[in-house]
Amino acid sequence: MRQPEIQRPCPAYWAQACQDLVQRDRILRKLIPLYGQESMQARHGPYQTLIRIIVGQQVSLALGRKLWQQLIQACGPDLRPDCILQYSEAQLRAMGLSLRKAQYVRDAAVFFQQPGHLDAGWWQPLDNATIVSQLCDIRGVGRWSAEMFLIFFLGRPDVLPLDDTALLKAISHHYFSGEPVSRFEAREVSQAWAPWRTVASWYLWRSMDAAAVEY
Repeated sequence: MRQPEIQRPCPAYWAQACQDLVQRDRILRKLIPLYGQESMQARHGPYQTLIRIIVGQQVSLALGRKLWQQLIQACGPDLRPDCILQYSEAQLRAMGLSLRKAQYVRDAAVFFQQPGHLDAGWWQPLDNATIVSQLCDIRGVGRWSAEMFLIFFLGRPDVLPLDDTALLKAISHHYFSGEPVSRFEAREVSQAWAPWRTVASWYLWRSMDAAAVEY
């Protein structure tokens, strides 16, 4: 039996985070009310989330969504590792994935076949650094992918993904009049957001795209 798509409510801390950020930051004071009816919502289990992150790496949001839908058509909304492993790299490439991404989603499937890894409760007690280390052992998963997992699957409130080009672009646009921004400058701006840097990042992403970012 196929499992339905997970649709959890927004994180319990979201309203408090928004209240604090509006008080602290002049840009977020304007942005948050614009998208006040929206929030980040986790929609998938751990394996599905990571696969959507992998297929969305270094491509447009539109292409990432298209590739994701191809996998969903092949394996259904639960997208279990054993289904992905039924397909060869060549078959996954025929769905639109690059050779490297075909390899990565298969390697991730092997990782998530280990006991407990498909269980959301297995991840919850682990701290951020441990989770990043665990995930980065998977071929094709780097720090950016692991941080997206922390944000969009676990809903950790204070993640600042400085390797995310869309976030740096948003910070450049809103805080530096479009001038290029370094990771150091982005980190300096983000000091006012702690301990809600996940929430600030989400609103900055949302301000630059017509659709909410999700994985």
